[in-house]
Amino acid sequence: MLIADENGEIKEIVNTHDAGENIESFEGIISPGFVNAHCHLELSHLKNIIPEKTGLVGFVSKVVSERHFGEDEILDSIEKGEEEMWQNGIGAVGDICNNALSASQKTKHSLQYYNFIETTGWLPEIAKLRFEKSKSIYDEFVKNGLKASIVPHAPYSVSENLWEKMIPFFKAKTVSIHNQESADEDPFFLEGKGDFTKMYKMMNIDNSFYKPRKMRSVESYFEKFSLAASVILVHNTFTKQEDLDFINQRKNEKQLISFCLCPNANLYIENALPPVDLFLKNDVNIILGTDSLASNHQLDILEEIKTISKNFAGIKTETLLQWATINGAKALQMDKELGSFEKGKTPGVILIGNIKNEKITNSSKVKRLL
Repeated sequence: MLIADENGEIKEIVNTHDAGENIESFEGIISPGFVNAHCHLELSHLKNIIPEKTGLVGFVSKVVSERHFGEDEILDSIEKGEEEMWQNGIGAVGDICNNALSASQKTKHSLQYYNFIETTGWLPEIAKLRFEKSKSIYDEFVKNGLKASIVPHAPYSVSENLWEKMIPFFKAKTVSIHNQESADEDPFFLEGKGDFTKMYKMMNIDNSFYKPRKMRSVESYFEKFSLAASVILVHNTFTKQEDLDFINQRKNEKQLISFCLCPNANLYIENALPPVDLFLKNDVNIILGTDSLASNHQLDILEEIKTISKNFAGIKTETLLQWATINGAKALQMDKELGSFEKGKTPGVILIGNIKNEKITNSSKVKRLL
């Protein structure tokens, strides 16, 4: 029996005969609230706008071109997106922010957030301007009492000059980066080839200054995160064993390195899935995210679990739930309050129904209890 107070604080886990009266019983699995370790809440207004399976370059170009929405419409979509996550049993979110529009909603504290202030700027000469913009957004979140860090978008969208400005702000923080989401990412860093060169041309970015690094994408940037307490690598759709070996050799021993899987978004954009079996074999810290409503049909961690279960048989239910709860809480440095049923924590309490043989099924649903 799980005992919690009206505020959701866990008081005790006891044997049934010691629980006293007024016991509520449920059919299914009772779990701590889910942790959505990677989301773009500010893109919620793009639901059903961007076509599926365009590939990453096509997807990015559509996100950039769909900027005609009014602020009121965006704010309304942010509120609805957060409500959807709450209803789907999500208690904490690692949220990517390119502006401060979501800050007002987040100050209501319906959910807990770690806000990743995403910084982009491939051209070296714009590094100072882009960093100052991100720093001002970061200051806005901190002023409102919200957890935040300044992070790079992706290795192919951040110049060395911009990296240098960001690195001091990684210290003791959780940071994230979109990693190996496209099959074109490694060839670009190895040889300067692939669709990324087309993307720069399409976006009118002069890429003539770039000289291929002759190394894989992860090798080009990973050690820049040495000051961070926690590093979240997001998507990892095309990560290979040599990347994991490199990370394992070069990581700071005190760091937590987490691999965030967003399978439904990977299918939506690239029609591909990350190598889950490879991550299991290497015993890495796996966490789950939904990405945005621009690249997913819902903000629902249970749906991500279903997709993984469908495509990678044999993963135990308790393992999947650890990815969705305590692993994500650790990655966001929130595990003292969230992620597990331990005395004094307030992780939220959810019920997963329609369970068959202790397995989550396609018909399984989440109901929030606390």
